[in-house]
Amino acid sequence: MIIYPAIPGGKDVPGTFHPERPMSAHPEINESESERLLGMLGDRVRTLRSHRGMTRKVLARDSDVSERYLAQLEHGRGNISVVLLARVAAALRTDLSDLLQMRERQTAEEVLIADLLRELTPDSHKAFLQLLTENFLVPIDSRRRIALVGLRGAGKTSQGRLLARYLEVPFVQLGSEIEMLAGMSTSEIFSLSGQAGYRRLEEKALMQTLKQYEKCVLETPGSIVTDSNLLNTLLTTCYVVWLHARPEEYMRRLIAQGDIRPMENQADAMSDLRQILSERDEFNSRAHASIDTDGRSIKDCVAELIRITPQGMKNNLKSVLKI
Repeated sequence: MIIYPAIPGGKDVPGTFHPERPMSAHPEINESESERLLGMLGDRVRTLRSHRGMTRKVLARDSDVSERYLAQLEHGRGNISVVLLARVAAALRTDLSDLLQMRERQTAEEVLIADLLRELTPDSHKAFLQLLTENFLVPIDSRRRIALVGLRGAGKTSQGRLLARYLEVPFVQLGSEIEMLAGMSTSEIFSLSGQAGYRRLEEKALMQTLKQYEKCVLETPGSIVTDSNLLNTLLTTCYVVWLHARPEEYMRRLIAQGDIRPMENQADAMSDLRQILSERDEFNSRAHASIDTDGRSIKDCVAELIRITPQGMKNNLKSVLKI
């Protein structure tokens, strides 16, 4: 039994629990809700034990928790401590967080998949995700969003805008969405919050965009592909097209757009550009399709974009002959 020291003057200390006083029910977690949660926890433990082929006696031995206590837990009557529950989780060869996932039921297949994932290396996780994406998510031909990836100067804005017009869908510039979300320019975001802060805004803006637009042409910032989570999100929700060109062509286009910074030290700028391209090629090459825009007109590139556009987006397609 825990004995609490007396408080001089009988004054309350914020956060002090007084066992003699009735606890007021939380508006969202009342007695019936507590019973439901404990019932779900018990069902989860019982289901996992069954899938593992363990008797309650074996689980009691491996977890060092009494068989009687486990019986109460599995029947939704055991208000178990976190420490004891962690022992039960370890004995069931699962994570504590898995036991606390408040879902009504879990199939044997879901348990096996979770077990398999725990055994895989991080590199294998990527391959597994790609396999799931390609075989079980929305078929590529049914995708209703096109995401354009590539460096600045690849033609994402000009081609994306024209493609969206012909497909009669919104053209969304994720960079602009990020700035609207932050209430400041990209340079200010980096200055105040650094790359980590920018990444958080980028993820939030992407999720909001995907939620808002079932159909769209999405222009993405050039560095988005270096974030594996965001790249996987694009690959599973959009038809991703990589627009690319030679380094010299990128440089020419940047200068034509009014960016004079590369001219300040052209040799270093070209070297940096080649390095960035080399580093990002591996990520960009995961796109579903790619278009070499080098030496080609905007309309010519858009015609190819339309040709490879998933059928799910072509319902409202205007005649390609008008391009």
